[in-house]
Amino acid sequence: MTIPLPSGAQVLPDAEAVARAAADHLVAVCADAPGDRVAVCLSGGSTPKRLYALLAGPDYVDRVPWSCIHWFFGDDRVVPWDDPLSNVRMAREAFGHGGPIPATHLHFIPSDLGAEAGARAYARTLEDFYGTGRLDPARPLFDLVLLGLGEDGHTASLFPGKPALAEADAWAAPVPEAGMTPFVPRITLTYPALASSRWVLFLVTGAGKRDPLRRLAAGEDLPAAHVTSAGQVVWLVDAAAAEA
Repeated sequence: MTIPLPSGAQVLPDAEAVARAAADHLVAVCADAPGDRVAVCLSGGSTPKRLYALLAGPDYVDRVPWSCIHWFFGDDRVVPWDDPLSNVRMAREAFGHGGPIPATHLHFIPSDLGAEAGARAYARTLEDFYGTGRLDPARPLFDLVLLGLGEDGHTASLFPGKPALAEADAWAAPVPEAGMTPFVPRITLTYPALASSRWVLFLVTGAGKRDPLRRLAAGEDLPAAHVTSAGQVVWLVDAAAAEA
């Protein structure tokens, strides 16, 4: 029996199937991109890690237009980039230490500057890429945003009850106190930045995600419920997360 799921959810057999469906989606988004640059926002976590390894592996490496894609991060912990807690480290290792990604196309969150200064610097990086500091609804910042779902309903580093939820102008925000372990400061993209996207793709796997999925479907006010997109929001959920 399947639990109630958020609108737009697709149930797949397992985490591997979710990663492959996401890889196929990324390839399709790149092929349909309106310009000669594609912006993809990466997520942390085990399922995205498998996705990144797939993209750099034999099944997908020749299908991805690496020279056109610029890769950004939805959030990261304020730790060195070589720290095991760093999303940068995870992504680089999963892609094969950069692998087919041109060196100038992987845009790290400058966590070495601290949460406040790092958020401001990352916002400037995004603005420089976009070409202006004002988001145009007709011209999304990202072609594809990848997101996960925390057991408390958070996504990126937008935690329940934290000030970053209310940020309506800045594209990136400091999170001085995370809402769950490890309790280290973070930097996150905000709702306005995530919404400036052609596609948002949630990747949700494992039995630990059943409760937040059920709460979202019931209309509970969780951070993930407030993510929107100029285009579409799609949920890829594995059977372990979707089963009652």
